[in-house]
Amino acid sequence: MSLKVLLTSNEVNIILHRLACQLIEKHLDFSDTIIIGLQPRGAFLAKRIVKLLQEEYQVKNIQFGLLDITFFRDDFRRGEKTLEANKTHIDFIVEDKKVIFIDDVLYTGRSIRSALTAIQSFGRPSEIELLVLIDRRFSRHLPIQPDYRGRQVDAINNEKVKVCWVENEGEDAVYLIPTITTNQPTT
Repeated sequence: MSLKVLLTSNEVNIILHRLACQLIEKHLDFSDTIIIGLQPRGAFLAKRIVKLLQEEYQVKNIQFGLLDITFFRDDFRRGEKTLEANKTHIDFIVEDKKVIFIDDVLYTGRSIRSALTAIQSFGRPSEIELLVLIDRRFSRHLPIQPDYRGRQVDAINNEKVKVCWVENEGEDAVYLIPTITTNQPTT
């Protein structure tokens, strides 16, 4: 199996800084803005963005939470694979706030649809934006587009995008992995 490197560690770092700057341009002091990382994979990206905003750009008092969408997914209890829930950490109300959802890869849009439903348990935001590291633009099942994207990737359906974080996999990188399909004759 041959991996194709889409983003190196250096490129990931540059993109994270660019995304942080775009958020600052739009939200200034973040007084009416909440950042929500979507569990599990969006949490890594969201934590990195928040850390950059606080440490590199001196943005103070960022409201940050993590949202688990497991029980809001449209494929919950539909497959043989049991879905494992993560924890939601939101200790504030989102009523009349600007919410920024952060996820690593935008693929079909179904996770974002689930997040839109799940966030309503915490109030009604004034607006919701989406930030993703990778936008797989030709894979949508729903009409959902990111407001902020790190990189747009044209991957075919039998290819997988894998985002690696130094905190989890020991490196910052993004790979395109071909899925091997076997057309073995049945006997």
